[in-house]
This record gives sequence, structure tokens and C-alpha cells, in this order.
Amino acid sequence: MNAVRVAIIITLVCLLASCMGERAPLATGSPTVKGPYRLDTGDELRIVVFDQSELTNVYKVDQAGYVTMPLVGEIAARGTSTDELEGRIQSALSSRFVRNPDVTVEVASYRPFFILGEVGSPGQYPYVPGMTVENAVAVAGGFTPRANERVVRLSRQLNGVLYEGRLAVTQPIRAGDTVYVGERLF
Repeated sequence: MNAVRVAIIITLVCLLASCMGERAPLATGSPTVKGPYRLDTGDELRIVVFDQSELTNVYKVDQAGYVTMPLVGEIAARGTSTDELEGRIQSALSSRFVRNPDVTVEVASYRPFFILGEVGSPGQYPYVPGMTVENAVAVAGGFTPRANERVVRLSRQLNGVLYEGRLAVTQPIRAGDTVYVGERLF
């Protein structure tokens, strides 16, 4: 009888141990994005219009998603890539003021990301291209002793749609993301 009990206990322990492995990330949508960076509120852009020094400057994407330039006025920037915005600016300038404008747009500084939950210093931090969840946690002071390092959630807004999901610490984040580190139960 003892041998049967021991066998049952060993089987249960093995089953429980197999459940403890690392889980694959889950998501209610796909928060991963391939392709060019998409501009949004808070991004600062260095816009160069060659031979037009009065138009060359650093511009910020405003709350409504526009960049306001002299002569051109407001140009929709939210959701566009820098290449697409270059085309919009060239089109606006050539239709009114400048013959064959040569425009370059690059991101001068990215909008921040946010990290909440069980990290040393939750808050808003500057985004650096190529950041992973692990980098974001390190910037925010590391995991607290209560942190569940396996449960990291992400919220990302893309084209007006909110995506949420779980991520491994090795996965990349993007500017504007909100990262949440959960609490351990034990």
C-alpha cells in the first residue's frame, strides 16, 4: 500500500513540476509590430528642408497628432512613418511655396514609455530604440522583491486600437508602450 502511495505522490509531483515551466507569451491581440516606426503624440522630429533654413527645425507631434510648420500649417503625422511624412511635407510645400522641395524627416527624440507595478521606480522613461522589457525594468530600478518576473504585461496603442498581452523579458518594446510587472503570490 505504501508503494502505491509513493508512486501516486511521485506522479503528482512530476505533473506539478511540468506545469511550472515557462509559459509562452499570451496576447489578446498581437502587440508585436514589424515595419517602420509609426509617429505619435510626443515624438520630436528633426525636419530639414534643404535650402530653406527658415523651415528647418525640430517639431513636436502635438496631442491631436499634427506637426505645425511655418508656411505649411498643420500636417497629420500620427500613424505615419518618417518617409510618409516626408512625402506629405514635400507635397504641401510644392503645391504652394517651394519648387521641388527636398525634405528629410528623422526622429530627434521618441515619445516615452511607461512602466508600472513591481519595479523600483515606476513611471515614465525616455525610449531608446531596441529596448527590451528587461532593459525597461533595469531603467526603472529593477524588479522589487515581490515582483513576478514571469508575468509582464504590455499595453500598446496602434492605429487607434489597444493591444494587450503578456511578454517575455527578452521581447522588444516600443515608444509609447505601457509595461506592467505583476506581483508574486508567494
